[in-house]
Amino acid sequence: MDLVLEVADHHLLTPYVYPTGWPEDEPCRQLLSLFVITNLGALTLYLLFGTLSYYFIFDHELKKHPQFLENQVQREIIYALRSLPWISVPTVALFFAEVRGYSKLYDNIEDSPYGWPGVFLSMLSFLFFTDMGIYWIHRGLHHRLFYKRFHKPHHLWKIATPFASHAFHPVDGFMQSLPYHVYPFLFPLHKITYLGLYIFVNVWTISIHD
Repeated sequence: MDLVLEVADHHLLTPYVYPTGWPEDEPCRQLLSLFVITNLGALTLYLLFGTLSYYFIFDHELKKHPQFLENQVQREIIYALRSLPWISVPTVALFFAEVRGYSKLYDNIEDSPYGWPGVFLSMLSFLFFTDMGIYWIHRGLHHRLFYKRFHKPHHLWKIATPFASHAFHPVDGFMQSLPYHVYPFLFPLHKITYLGLYIFVNVWTISIHD
């Protein structure tokens, strides 16, 4: 996320948004910037790829199903837009830790413990780690202590559209995204690779709800 923050600072935030006397590495500024960037990024990915998937992939015959709710698409979008800012709060805290250098993200291939093979291996291990982590978290959210309060709202959409992909209770949404954020604190990962994988899993989340 520090690469995104650096680009935003250089091209927009420093010259046009923040006072010139507010240092780019000041913690409060970084937190504020990360919160805005995270929310704008999440909204863009959700609305852009959700819309594309809805109009070009989703089978609209499913809307005739008796369990397809009245005004469901609108309700899915509203639920997601209300949840995303809350999901972003703990997410931004983890991004902030990355920016401050507490993760194992690295800039250059030379910094990889195994060079280019290590970069490709990290892609596979990232997908394995996150998929397994989400499976067990999802399974845990179906436990009777958590299901009704946190996970049941997502299952309101019996016949899901792509817009249901982010229509989670905030606790549910963050918990199921947690493996993506934990991985770079446990294992080395190239920053560009991480950014690409992060975009990919967001698109993937939308695609499995179409």
